[in-house]
Parts: sequence; C-alpha cells; structure tokens
Amino acid sequence: MVTPKTIPQYRRLYEILRKHILDGVYKEGDLLPSENELCQLFGVTRPTVRQALSSMSNDGYIRKHQGKGSIVHHLPREIGILSVSGTTSAVGDRKLITKIIVKPKLMNWPHDFMFPLSELEQESGCIYMERVRFLEEIPIFYDISFIANINLPRITARQFENRSLFQILRDYYHIEIKGGDQRIKAIPATAKISRFLHLKKDQPVLHLERKMETNNPGLFLYSSIFCNTEKYSIFGRF
Repeated sequence: MVTPKTIPQYRRLYEILRKHILDGVYKEGDLLPSENELCQLFGVTRPTVRQALSSMSNDGYIRKHQGKGSIVHHLPREIGILSVSGTTSAVGDRKLITKIIVKPKLMNWPHDFMFPLSELEQESGCIYMERVRFLEEIPIFYDISFIANINLPRITARQFENRSLFQILRDYYHIEIKGGDQRIKAIPATAKISRFLHLKKDQPVLHLERKMETNNPGLFLYSSIFCNTEKYSIFGRF
C-alpha cells in the first residue's frame, strides 16, 4: 500500500492565506503580513513563506511590490485554471455551482485513453465522474475526471455536489496536486457538449486534457475539460 506524504507546509500556508482573503480578513489593497511576520506566526521558514506567496501571486490573489510587500489583488474576471489550484480556487468567492452528471464510479480505463498509463494504473482501474460547473449561473466547464483507483477508500461514496475535488482529496486522503501536463486546443462542440454548455452545435470550445501529479507516488488525476469562454476567458500567469 502506498502511503501519501504529508501536505507541504507552503501549501498549508497558501490555503490559510487564501481563505483569509476569500473571507474578507484581507481585502483588496490590503498588505499581507511581512515574510518575517508570517514566519513567526506560522512557525515556518522563509523559503516556505516565499513559495506560498509565489503560488498566491501566480493564482492572482496578490501582487508583489518591491519595497512594499504582498498586496491583495482583486480576483480577475478570467478563470485561472491553467494553474494547479483547481477550479474552486481559480474562481475565488464568485458563486460556483457544481452539477454532477455522472456520479463517481469505479470502471476500467477507456481503451483510447488520452495519456499513457502505467501497469499499476491499468490494473487498478479508475474512478470516473462527469460534472458541469456553473459560474454566476452560466455553464462554464463540462469536466470529465479520471482518478487512478490507488488507495482511495470510499471515494465513490463522498459528496461531490458543490464541493471541490481537490479539497476532498486533501481533507480525506492527504493528496496534494504538485503539477502536471496539459494539452489545449479548440474543437467544435458536439451535441452533448453543446447541451451541457448551452452552446450551438459545432461552436468552438476550448478543450483541456490534463494529467496531474500528486504527492502520492503512482497516483495521477486526469481530466478532459470543455470550456465555454464566451463570457469568461481562461488565464494563467508565467
């Protein structure tokens, strides 16, 4: 049995600061505590603080200003899912609704899967789920998820309606997303995609294919995401 490593300290700090921003503890234009103060408050090293702040900057929560510090930035209207923070983090405090189309179920991998699979993954099968994500009542993502079925007990019994998949993995399984690969291309919407995203058939949609690494060796998350970008564009910082 593979035992996942603990969640990195920088990620714990990131989640605390992110929650404080979303809860209004820190508002747009506010200065976050200094690096020294964060080290003292949370008992972590300066490299840990810098990594957490760098991730927050990449995800659009703060802007770093030389000589001033980290200033809380209004969340952009675009959606930053090109990072590893997940959709829930990417949209911030805007109203995100999740509709489960296909409840999580255990199944064999599709024969024509989008990424090569290891022998362990093929033997273990996957947890399959389909969701549509609504932002301010507009369907923005049709998301098909595949999770390697490796040491994830009772995951199909979890409540995913209006909940973050990444947060469930963190809370119940101590699984943290570390990075990964993604392919992006425009495709014509099929009848099914058009129905879920309220688009015309053959209208262009953005298609993301993602393979995400975790802190549990051998456990990967895969997703095929179809994006309605009529109102919200997709962004990423680099």
